[in-house]
Amino acid sequence: ACLAHIENDATDVEAVLEEADQLVSLLARRLRPEMDTLERIRVVNQFFFDECRFTGNVNHYDDPRNSFLPHVMRTRRGIPVSLAVIWLELAQSAQLDAHGVNFPGHFLVKVNLTHPRGAKLVIDPFTGHVLAREDLLVRLANWMPGTQMDANSAAADHALSQCLGDANPKDILARMLRNLEEIYRRNGMSHCLKAVEDRQALLSSVH
Repeated sequence: ACLAHIENDATDVEAVLEEADQLVSLLARRLRPEMDTLERIRVVNQFFFDECRFTGNVNHYDDPRNSFLPHVMRTRRGIPVSLAVIWLELAQSAQLDAHGVNFPGHFLVKVNLTHPRGAKLVIDPFTGHVLAREDLLVRLANWMPGTQMDANSAAADHALSQCLGDANPKDILARMLRNLEEIYRRNGMSHCLKAVEDRQALLSSVH
């Protein structure tokens, strides 16, 4: 939420955290102890996408406010990585082994499944769609044109495993800052760009 201070020093971070806690409490009422992993994923998705109506901001994708959680919480519109931050908070509160995925070109989320071992379910936080292996390969092919993306190739398996690793909080914040850097640089917003660069330097110093 503190990213919103780049454009508005008066942003109330505590209010955003309180609203997130309220969503977690509402979700908890829809969960039952006996629910398995797939049932919990279904409940989280239904709550997030259908009930709360979070969705991708298709019409104004390059609006920098899509990276500011107070704005996303208020409008229920965002970009993949900002929507993922909220979705992950809810999923983890539902005892799901959920993680962000720093996928090329489009941030994703995943849930590690208990059965079969090593299986994972990958979701696009922008649309709510569950992505099959073939969907991921098509997306990856656009970013790795020199790699053979045949569904049965070892190269495809290796590329997918590399791109589906866990994104930690630092990775997520770095991606959000890169998005803002591109927007501010493209639009010549030098004051905001400087604020982003200062935060990037601070983040890079954190180990």
